[in-house]
Amino acid sequence: MRFYSRGRLFAAYGLLCTIFAGMAHAQCQGANHTAGIPSSTASQASPTSAPLRPPKNFGMIIARAFEMLDVFGPLDALGMLARSYQMNLYLIADTMDPVTVQPVAAAMNAKNSSFFPSILPTHTFATAPKDIEVLMVPGGLWTRSPNLNATISYIRATYPSLRYLVSICTGASVVARAGILDGRRATTNKASWASTVVHGPNVTWVPKARWVVDGNVWTSSGISAGIDATLAFIEEVFGEADAVSIADLMEYDWHRDSTWDPYAEKFNVTGV
Repeated sequence: MRFYSRGRLFAAYGLLCTIFAGMAHAQCQGANHTAGIPSSTASQASPTSAPLRPPKNFGMIIARAFEMLDVFGPLDALGMLARSYQMNLYLIADTMDPVTVQPVAAAMNAKNSSFFPSILPTHTFATAPKDIEVLMVPGGLWTRSPNLNATISYIRATYPSLRYLVSICTGASVVARAGILDGRRATTNKASWASTVVHGPNVTWVPKARWVVDGNVWTSSGISAGIDATLAFIEEVFGEADAVSIADLMEYDWHRDSTWDPYAEKFNVTGV
């Protein structure tokens, strides 16, 4: 009979543990691959609790004279994301009538142009699904309307059940009037800074920022900044690989630094 020293036994035992651990890891990786689970998701999973799934129900508020890129820039990025995840979009308005980008006031259309496309809402404030997880509020001339009570009430009532609230451009003024930004840091369009921040006296407005995140509330600077903020949101919530891939597919020069903001100086914006 052959005997081994204690050191050899421990070495052999360690080798066996390494082999079996490697086999178990390979089996887990194979199971994840078969189930279509990205490796990044698997690596983030807690051994005691399942990872929180990404949000799938998105709502976008639309109103007459909304800014087109505020809506379609973020939706284009999210639409590309929806090729990889099951996602639902709800376009929410006061009524089910077509929503045009044409300004209400004739003075805002001095040349009498007819260059104003319309889109159809899918729901009203009264019929919007209750399980919306991400609500987006775009900017545009509509945010200066005196008739925003229904919109403000909807945002205020819906926020507690949301996972995220995102405002683009001057949409922050409507969110501020709903009281959601009170006590938070936020930013908005620099060209419309003064007329927007006046609606949030209890908000810590950040003058130099492409976007700002405070808790589950995201606010972006003007118009195209909504795309940068949306890509940052995708990176934070879905993963960097998805965000980078979408930016590349869009051939978009994504500003990933939230403090990048040459327009604060251009429009002479200072702190509040």
